[in-house]
Amino acid sequence: MHNNTNAPAPGLTIGVTGLNAHDNPGPGIAVIRSLKDAYGESVKIIGLAYESLEPGIYMDGMVDKTYQIPYPSAGSAALLERLESIHEKEQLDLIIPNFDSELYNFIRIAGHLAGIGIKTFLPTHAQLAARDKINLGNFGSKHNFKVPEFSLLNNINDISNAAEQLNYPLVIKGRFYEAQIVNNTEAAKKVFYELSAKWGLPVIAQEYIPGTEINVAGLGDGSGKAISVVPMRKLYITDKGKAWAGITIEDTELVQLGQQFCSALHWKGGFELELMKDSAGNLYLLEVNPRFPAWVYLTAAAGQNQPAALVKMALGEQVEPHTQYTTGKMFIRYSWDEIVDISKFQQFSAFGELSNKNE
Repeated sequence: MHNNTNAPAPGLTIGVTGLNAHDNPGPGIAVIRSLKDAYGESVKIIGLAYESLEPGIYMDGMVDKTYQIPYPSAGSAALLERLESIHEKEQLDLIIPNFDSELYNFIRIAGHLAGIGIKTFLPTHAQLAARDKINLGNFGSKHNFKVPEFSLLNNINDISNAAEQLNYPLVIKGRFYEAQIVNNTEAAKKVFYELSAKWGLPVIAQEYIPGTEINVAGLGDGSGKAISVVPMRKLYITDKGKAWAGITIEDTELVQLGQQFCSALHWKGGFELELMKDSAGNLYLLEVNPRFPAWVYLTAAAGQNQPAALVKMALGEQVEPHTQYTTGKMFIRYSWDEIVDISKFQQFSAFGELSNKNE
């Protein structure tokens, strides 16, 4: 345990999304583990889930109670109404959203949430848009980040133009999530249909940069300062491109890139830089995720507990930037069969809420 002696007063109740801890995990469980390390039993975790099969709903020792919330496509009014209902029962102090696709709605209602006593610590819509995949080229040019060439695919005919411009292999990316490397037009078309059906248009075709994949987890304070930056090199990657094992590394250039990102956008909240280092040592920014990564628990293990620091800032505390972290800390993800009684699943499916505590 990486206990924090400066833990806040007991009684904090924090809502957390992103409980889908499967082979393409959301960050929710990692965020919760980080908060538990810092604050122990003094924090009550309220899970906010979209689907009844999100494993985090049922995991003992993680979530005290879970409520179903409407999909992002239902809009911000539906989300606000549901959160107000949950707040009446739970008296939430803070919500930490962990999905790209839900952030627009949460940012839109952040003022309303603050008005009823629920704090958030989120970027603005302008900041969110500036680092979007479709705007990443402009962001790189403006703020001096190397970004691979890319082309937006709004229909199937755009693939041939993209291939002519960028050459195969190409990386085809979904609007919010997922990316696949393709070596020919037929494969590109197949992935285009898959990703556009899942995440909408445009789909992105990006120049393929061979090299070593590196990720940086960071936390910005909203004034241009990076409170924490922890770089990690991927050791094992799944077929979905997700890190299944990684290790913290010492690299001042990577830390500076995280600081540069916060300075460029005055970023407020957690973020992840996905980078590729080519054989010449050049660092290319592949994308910026506008929330904590699923491996954020590694930051707590390395001595910079980013979710705990976010909580402090959301509560109005001054947090000094972290300057040290432990290198050589590894994470290795694993599968675990959580055994659940069908009655729990039925209760959540029918009523949209489930307590893991005896009430």
